[in-house]
Amino acid sequence: MINEKNLTWVLRRRPVGDLREGDLELVESALTPLEDGQVRAKTIYLSLDPTNRIWMSDMDAYLPPVQIGDAMRGGGLSVVTESRFAGLAPGDIVNTGLAGWSVYNTLPGAALAKLPKLPGVPLTAYMGPLGATGMTAYFGLMDIAKPKAGETVVVSAAAGAVGSMVGQIAKIQGCRVVGIAGGQDKCRWLTQVAGFDAAIDYKSEDVGAMLDKHCPKGIDINFENVGGRIMDEVMARLNDFSRMPLCGLISTYNATDPVPGPYNFANLLMRRTLVKGFIVIDYFPRFPEGIQQMAMWLMEGKLKFETDIVDGFEKAPASLSRLFEGKNLGKLVVKVSDEPA
Repeated sequence: MINEKNLTWVLRRRPVGDLREGDLELVESALTPLEDGQVRAKTIYLSLDPTNRIWMSDMDAYLPPVQIGDAMRGGGLSVVTESRFAGLAPGDIVNTGLAGWSVYNTLPGAALAKLPKLPGVPLTAYMGPLGATGMTAYFGLMDIAKPKAGETVVVSAAAGAVGSMVGQIAKIQGCRVVGIAGGQDKCRWLTQVAGFDAAIDYKSEDVGAMLDKHCPKGIDINFENVGGRIMDEVMARLNDFSRMPLCGLISTYNATDPVPGPYNFANLLMRRTLVKGFIVIDYFPRFPEGIQQMAMWLMEGKLKFETDIVDGFEKAPASLSRLFEGKNLGKLVVKVSDEPA
């Protein structure tokens, strides 16, 4: 094994606007022997997330930026190929957490746990409803928004990995759910598969007019993933004592100029809206609670999810743009190697 080569995407320069060729470089290196307590894991699926773009910049964020010359940071599912840690053996599947964009990662075994096999649940579920995106949806909605039966919930980027879970959890809680997504195919998936009450295609419909149509009694919860003009339209229709978990602002991450707004900020005061930004790692100690509940709903058939799989490790940087162009349905991942038989 130590004669096998590794491949890693290394950050060479900080992107300006959209990610461009040359910002990342694919670097080959030799694998070195493991130390006691370490495992080597081969990536099966690499997670692509909007936060990857944040980590490439030098903005003040919840984690330090990836440094120039370092491996790009990201999550993934991997299979253990070598182990010098008693708790893990070759063939075990693990969630590598925040490791590198590498074919192989060398990691402390004590920080990893073998993923259980659940009846009828594919491995990719650990990238979606049973992974960080599922936990983002679960805790952002249940802990911050505290949905009540009969309330109206609006979700932006609703066909993405987080938004699609938020809407379905809200339906389980008895809420009316309206999703905002880009394209009629996504909107059909939201209403016909995921069970949303309505979906708005921001690419072809007037978002404000459609919110008036689908939310005649106003909006109690805005699960915010996008920011920009869509957020302004939703904020203008919030009810008294509404709640707004602030999960992401994907429309601003590639901006090269200051982003204006929100234009309806005063309405948050008038409506006495609770706005709370959160990062999923804040809830890491409670992940077992969230995973247990999401797994139960999943096995009961109450949650539907899609995995948008790009085949080929070399395609990782170029594929990240799918998130910002609204091309993905569900969780976007890169397939790096085959799942173990």
